[in-house]
Amino acid sequence: MAQILAPSAQWQMRMTKSSTDASPLTSRMWSSVVLKQNKRLAVKSSAKFSVFALQSDNGTVNRMEQLLNLDVTPYTDKIIAEYIWIGGTGIDMRSKSRTISKPVKDASELPKWNYDGSSTGQAPGEDSEVILYPQAIFKDPFRGGNNILVICDAYTPAGEPIPTNKRHKAAQIFSDPKVSSQVPWFGIEQEYTLLQPNVNWPLGWPVGGYPGPQGPYYCGAGAEKSFGRDISDAHYKACLYAGINISGTNGEVMPGQWEFQVGPSVGIEGGDHIWCARYLLERITEQAGVVLSLDPKPIEGDWNGAGCHTNYSTLSMREEGGFEVIKKAILNLSLRHKEHISAYGEGNERRLTGKHETASIDQFSWGVANRGCSIRVGRDTEKEGKGYLEDRRPASNMDPYVVTALLAETTILWEPTLEAEALAAQKISLKV
Repeated sequence: MAQILAPSAQWQMRMTKSSTDASPLTSRMWSSVVLKQNKRLAVKSSAKFSVFALQSDNGTVNRMEQLLNLDVTPYTDKIIAEYIWIGGTGIDMRSKSRTISKPVKDASELPKWNYDGSSTGQAPGEDSEVILYPQAIFKDPFRGGNNILVICDAYTPAGEPIPTNKRHKAAQIFSDPKVSSQVPWFGIEQEYTLLQPNVNWPLGWPVGGYPGPQGPYYCGAGAEKSFGRDISDAHYKACLYAGINISGTNGEVMPGQWEFQVGPSVGIEGGDHIWCARYLLERITEQAGVVLSLDPKPIEGDWNGAGCHTNYSTLSMREEGGFEVIKKAILNLSLRHKEHISAYGEGNERRLTGKHETASIDQFSWGVANRGCSIRVGRDTEKEGKGYLEDRRPASNMDPYVVTALLAETTILWEPTLEAEALAAQKISLKV
């Protein structure tokens, strides 16, 4: 994970000029991306996943496919904008489309929109209108051309952020001069589990049964070790096309579980990019007929859970003498352990047990190269005396706006009393 917090020009990635030559991720691509299709119109089923096979000589299917792949750029300046927002559970994603008169380069050029909040659990029926504010745009890998995905946050008609709008507070924290001057970098490792539809059981597992014990699956290759690689690869390319600062991906310890990494991202971009990457993954698994789960402990027993480890550094941490700044940050994090745990995802107590590369949810700890701690510091950071820290506590279903903003708040804006600082330093054996 160290590479995603190393200095890189990619951290300033923005939307580049759309290219009509690039191929969108359409139904045609699934003939090679997901499965090698049969020529007959059928539903292919296996222990891996199900996907509709397209019949190349069927006129109806071909006409539908041609329309889905149709490039309208030569015929109109209008584009399709897919407005995306977070639903009432705080983890579900919603979206709807609208026509925009011409291509845009920035979210500020887009109009606000509204939706029925009573249908998403975000407003009462008698006053259901919720307003979408466009905040970030990405290229649309499904429609291609100049079409875009729009990350939005939600407000009441009076302009107040609704309770599930966590971006608003995060933006306030990241706009604080003390925070922005520190140029906070985030590298987020999003783990997820792929499930077979209808049975809610991991991809590649026998229904109602279990594969062999953990060991051969992490970064493994082979039909008996890797389940869902095509989905991971399709998502990787879709993120690159969209302009998401994705930096890598790998198969995880539990079979059927995968991870992708996004970063380094600066400030609020960390949340925007993770949410957009999650949306793309939802759409790709939808096409593949597979269920995406962000449950932090999808299978009980001797199986790894799913986290969202968050790597973090400030300008002071990355400069000479930065290790002392990192240790001071760890001290602050230890004093606000309960506040962070309460904001780090639902069901995290099932994952943070002290086993399976986790620390106990009830006890804060830190260490160098120790994946059983709350906060891990890499060997390179210790050796070079500067670098970053990894917060291993966030669950896979965490809100990246909440986690990134809380890390910045605790380590930059919040100051403990000297007495509390001294006691905490003694408790966690940390010399600052």
